[in-house]
Amino acid sequence: MFNNTDDDDKEGFYDGFEPEEPKQPKEPALRPDDPRYWDREPGQWEHLRPSRWKRYLISGGALLLAAILVWLGCRLVFGPMVDDAVQYGYIDHIERRGAIFKTYEGVLLPYKNLHDTTRVYDHDFIFSTSEKLGKTLRAFQNSGRPLRVEYRTYRYALPWMGDEKTVVVRVDTVSPDSILPPRLYQVR
Repeated sequence: MFNNTDDDDKEGFYDGFEPEEPKQPKEPALRPDDPRYWDREPGQWEHLRPSRWKRYLISGGALLLAAILVWLGCRLVFGPMVDDAVQYGYIDHIERRGAIFKTYEGVLLPYKNLHDTTRVYDHDFIFSTSEKLGKTLRAFQNSGRPLRVEYRTYRYALPWMGDEKTVVVRVDTVSPDSILPPRLYQVR
């Protein structure tokens, strides 16, 4: 059954097989200080090929430009739009949120909006803050004491800083007498 005694198909296996000719070694690149450099015929595109120092200069410039663009992008995305602004008010509520990045999110009732009788109530001051300041603000949640909060406003809400674009960075207690305007007349 497996007795292959006829070798008819073996003789055609090597027909037409010719070994490849060995490749000629590549000629070394000639430099301008070699006299043969000036005797050779220039290639069609050789005038467009920059020299070695120009290649280094172009690649270095490209790397510098990429680094500047990355720095500007990070500065625009992660840098604050408003830095060290101040708001006075009472903490309405504060809670800890986040699936991966745990931050405190809170609402401050602005002092100027509560005591302004000429305008309709505008809006609450909604913010995010760090773990340490969140615990401090939680202590003032139902105390009825006004606070002075310093905050930064960013272009985007970044997950590790909280859900809001406004991030509280410092908290102080204040006396209500220092934030209210002085009374010009007494009510009798």
